[in-house]
Amino acid sequence: MRRHVHRLDRALTRRSFRARSRRRDSALVAVTRAANYSRLWLLIAGGLAASGSRQARIAAGRGVLAIAIASAVANGPAKLLVRRRRPFSSARPALIPIPRTTSFPSGHSASAFAFATAACGEMPALAPALVPLAAAVAYSRVHTGVHYPSDVAAGAALGVASGVVALRMPPHGHEDQGA
Repeated sequence: MRRHVHRLDRALTRRSFRARSRRRDSALVAVTRAANYSRLWLLIAGGLAASGSRQARIAAGRGVLAIAIASAVANGPAKLLVRRRRPFSSARPALIPIPRTTSFPSGHSASAFAFATAACGEMPALAPALVPLAAAVAYSRVHTGVHYPSDVAAGAALGVASGVVALRMPPHGHEDQGA
């Protein structure tokens, strides 16, 4: 199984590198940098919270909670357990500085899909904007040369799971009045 994933990673990475162009590279570097330290998602959460809508505030809160869960798992035990080295290609160097952390799973992808899952689960109207944005952030990590596709897939799965956990928690400041 590991050999199959490795071969698939190499094939998809080569395909991504063949898709490089100045315009595409510039756009994806900008997307990946915007998502550093979850700034992109926190900015969106701030906009939702400031909108005045109770539902948007709850969506923002759930999204931020999901990021906290995903980041804690991805950048803690998951990276420590797997310790996968980052991709390296002298023929196609990374478009951004290679992070010092290990590669698996992608923390950017985990945070992106965590926020999108939780925020869209609370407020489905956000999905047409947030889901493609999360996918762009995830793909940008492969395109810029700092992650393997399987790192991104694992990060996305972790993010979705974190978003689901956040959705199952009661909204901040509300006691469960259950039966």
